[in-house]
Amino acid sequence: MQENCVFCKINAGEIPSATIYEDDNFKVIMDISPAAKGHAILLPKKHFKNLYEMDDHTASKVMAVAKKVAKAIQDELQCDGLNMLQNNGEAAGQTVFHYHIHLIPRYKNDKISMTWKAGKYEDGEAAAMAEEIAKKIC
Repeated sequence: MQENCVFCKINAGEIPSATIYEDDNFKVIMDISPAAKGHAILLPKKHFKNLYEMDDHTASKVMAVAKKVAKAIQDELQCDGLNMLQNNGEAAGQTVFHYHIHLIPRYKNDKISMTWKAGKYEDGEAAAMAEEIAKKIC
């Protein structure tokens, strides 16, 4: 547990939350400032600043929990879709530095916007970049 981490305090029960799922490794809570009603946050109980710090054991389980909770949200709310949003680093929009995934129910014609202006690669640039990144994968 990190002393000044709001998500660690929520996991420890020091800050109350509306919990929708909990097991030995994860807790899923309702976001107190939701993008849409039903917006939930999946938290590992162990503190990881971001994805880069997460151990492989936890990483291998996080998506299974996300899927289970996303399905329950969809079943209950009958939403038309669901965004899973996960940011790593301030430049990517991370504001709480405890790894977490937002599960945001979506409806046709809702007012939520998660878009970007598409860029493009020069000829051969994507393949060259892919080759260099692939060399770094352990």
